[in-house]
Amino acid sequence: QKHIYLKSADVCEWREPEELAALLDLELRENGEPQHQLLQRIRDVAKYSVKTNHPRFFNQLFAGVDYHALTGRFLTEALNTSQYTYEVAPVFVLMEGEVLSKLRSLVGWAEGDGIFCPGGTMSNMYAMNVARYRAFPEVKLKGMWSLPRLAVFTSQQSHYSVMKAAAFQGIGTENVFKVKMQGHLSLPLFTYQGAVPFFVHATSGTTVQGAFDPLEPIADICDRQGLWMHVDAAWGGSVLFSKEHKHLMRGVERADSVTWNPHKMMLTGLQCSAILLKDTTHLLKHCHSADAKYLFQQDKFYDTSLDTGDKSIQCGRKVDCLKLWLMWKAVGSKGLEERVDRAVAHTRYLVEEMKRREGFELIGKPLFVNVCFWFIPPSLRGKENSPDYNDRLSKVAPVIKERMMKQGTMMLGYQPQGGRVNFFRMIVISPQLSHQDMSFCLNEIERLGNDL
Repeated sequence: QKHIYLKSADVCEWREPEELAALLDLELRENGEPQHQLLQRIRDVAKYSVKTNHPRFFNQLFAGVDYHALTGRFLTEALNTSQYTYEVAPVFVLMEGEVLSKLRSLVGWAEGDGIFCPGGTMSNMYAMNVARYRAFPEVKLKGMWSLPRLAVFTSQQSHYSVMKAAAFQGIGTENVFKVKMQGHLSLPLFTYQGAVPFFVHATSGTTVQGAFDPLEPIADICDRQGLWMHVDAAWGGSVLFSKEHKHLMRGVERADSVTWNPHKMMLTGLQCSAILLKDTTHLLKHCHSADAKYLFQQDKFYDTSLDTGDKSIQCGRKVDCLKLWLMWKAVGSKGLEERVDRAVAHTRYLVEEMKRREGFELIGKPLFVNVCFWFIPPSLRGKENSPDYNDRLSKVAPVIKERMMKQGTMMLGYQPQGGRVNFFRMIVISPQLSHQDMSFCLNEIERLGNDL
């Protein structure tokens, strides 16, 4: 794809909040403004927003833009329909069914269920809620008082949405047990610390390091204990397009549900997230339906099973399938496979470049397209045994991040994790990337951090 932005253009044009508010003139007034002034407003919005489709935006698990998907997004907004009934969204009800079916086939399921959700967090919440409903269907009518204390198991580096889901659904965050998913997880048959296990949340592509839990041994445990196995593949699910890399999710077909966000690695644009289920007994609908008579009438003149909105916890629901469908039509599964393979190849190139440069210290071998590393400025090299080394190193990444954003040259994130002080996390997925961009990034980190 061609670049939307010139390489010399800024990723962002930083302004302090007070200054930005004044520049944008955000106040809403009694009278409207003339067209020329509104056009300037639009230019300002674009000017001061972060250009996430710039090739040097490495900050998030999404980047770049696909023009076919963008066209689908324009059309979705223009048509302004809600994806809940066949009568108001006939094209998109059928389209969503086809896209979900295709995604399920990549997981390894010939049949099943699913729905597009507003993000991976919501997809994970759906999975936990449906799992609880399967184990204790009385919860829908009688509520939590009718249930025992419940336990959720998840991997140590799982997404924070597991905790959010447990809090939101009344299970409680203290009943989420974070364990090492290394194949020797052992759960008592009935209770764990006084709670009844019902849900195991595995991760395919952790947010920071891009790690993949071993799904086969986890599935063995879930089969033995009769537990719902969910795979959060919001980030890593797109490896299923690649013959070379899909082994990272070996065993995913044994899961009960899968979260997958094509708006991440597949570049469909925000938002595009699916919850996929192996279930064929309509658990999703039974769990969430409220049978609104004004919307889901059963005496309609067409097959009312096409009214899929009662599967959702929402009423109105945006159309999220068109952008993915149009892009898939345009480039085919083969084109999407090439995207995955190219991103991994770029990652490998970046890692080799880092190994050749003094001052770049990798945090392990990258497991996916997340490259985690420290930049050690010259003043700290060889000082690893100094008592204040970690404290001084922890301050390096925040300062470099501030400088790169204020100069607008690029964006990548940092964080501490476990016992490690602040380190950079660079996400390599944009299809616009070149080896030149990789070198620029390393040069820029050196330029911005050598004096620290």
